[in-house]
Amino acid sequence: SGINAEYGLRYKVLEPILLLGKKRFEGVASGLEFEVVVPLPEFTPSDRLSPSPLVAYYQKFVDETSKKEIKDILLNYDKTLLVADPRRCEPKKFGGPGARAKYQKILSLRIFYFLVLF
Repeated sequence: SGINAEYGLRYKVLEPILLLGKKRFEGVASGLEFEVVVPLPEFTPSDRLSPSPLVAYYQKFVDETSKKEIKDILLNYDKTLLVADPRRCEPKKFGGPGARAKYQKILSLRIFYFLVLF
């Protein structure tokens, strides 16, 4: 099962090239070589090749229609290929336990004061 997983991850990394075809990459990068350096258990979808530089290249050096065509293909397949995830870690607030956490209230003291007053 390790070999099959490795081939699956290889396809995941090369998704943009497989979607768009080698023809669109010919003028951009002749002799582009890369090596996957992420260990297999730590692979995440963000480790894929980012096609946004290709879209920018087509916008700047080729025509707008082919750029829009590439962008539409990628967005129809998976939006996360072009759009970054905006979620970030929220900073800890001063005087508190964390970003959203609140200190626990002690209910036993309230019950005690209630019983003492009545």
